[in-house]
Amino acid sequence: MSLQVYEYGQEFPLESGKKLPSLQIAYHSYGRLNEDKSNVIWVCHALTANSDVFDWWPGLFGEDEFFNDKDYFIVCANVLGSHYGTTNPLTTNPETGEPYYLDFPQVTIRDMVQAHQLLANHLGIQEINTLIGGSLGGQQVLEWAASKLIKINNLIAIGTNAFFSPWGIAFNESQRLALAADPTFFERKLDAGQNGLKAARSMALLSYRTYNAYGVTQVESDHDKTDSYKASSYQAYQGDKLVKRFNALSYYYLTKAMDSHHLGRNRGAVEEVLHSIEGINTLVVGIPSDVLFPPQEQEFIAKNIPNAEYYELHSFFGHDGFLIETKTLTQVISNFLEKNNSKADQLNLIQENE
Repeated sequence: MSLQVYEYGQEFPLESGKKLPSLQIAYHSYGRLNEDKSNVIWVCHALTANSDVFDWWPGLFGEDEFFNDKDYFIVCANVLGSHYGTTNPLTTNPETGEPYYLDFPQVTIRDMVQAHQLLANHLGIQEINTLIGGSLGGQQVLEWAASKLIKINNLIAIGTNAFFSPWGIAFNESQRLALAADPTFFERKLDAGQNGLKAARSMALLSYRTYNAYGVTQVESDHDKTDSYKASSYQAYQGDKLVKRFNALSYYYLTKAMDSHHLGRNRGAVEEVLHSIEGINTLVVGIPSDVLFPPQEQEFIAKNIPNAEYYELHSFFGHDGFLIETKTLTQVISNFLEKNNSKADQLNLIQENE
């Protein structure tokens, strides 16, 4: 399925009190909505991903994968502020006729979820069978469940947290310092801050992977060299890859949005908010080697959402494990959904016989 765009023809109010004069939401959908509209799988993507989940989450999503377009109606929307089609800093501001650049208002995870809900309404979706996301996508998943804007039957949150940690904010601020150290970042042009973005991506990779992963994948066979190491070229290569497909301003705003994530903001204690996510079959997945979202954060979520299940996904690759260990993840998710679908069938049978 090709990229689609929903034009929301009204002002879009933000959590900050500011408003976007207009809003467009880019998204991909796969398959068809069934007659009773019960087959919706909604995916919330991570920081620099796009809405084409069949492309970036193979092994779990695809024509011949567990989540496929024959059995399900799968939707993935590009987040507010991102580079891939949804309103972002390089979008033309209708009030000025020029891109927003750094005049773009700050957005939050809560704003992203409000935009998702507008798209769900547009698509005629009143119930999500399974809502799934990892990392920043997991933050959206939890926020959407806490907001109670739509009925959710199954919730799968992977490598994420109920509020972003000081540790995570420090990682993001270090990356934003790298962006700001590039003098072009503040210029009003489409390619502003590319060197800063390259450096920021290099920093981010250290939080996505692990010491052991680098010790194997970037190990040197030539012990006599004194420069031009594999690890050095790998960091530069990954930085260049992101520069070619993303922009520095979106990166800045999305890391700010990630920092903003806090389920308890204007709601009360986080534990109470999580406890209010009841009546939803919930699977929380943690990765023991994850440096950025350590497993105690997922354990906290699972402990406080009523009847939530917790699974530890052991991976050599740290935070990125949820994108790599798809064979194991598919089995875990399959078992989780099969068990809860069986419970739902039994409950329906009991109700019919009463």
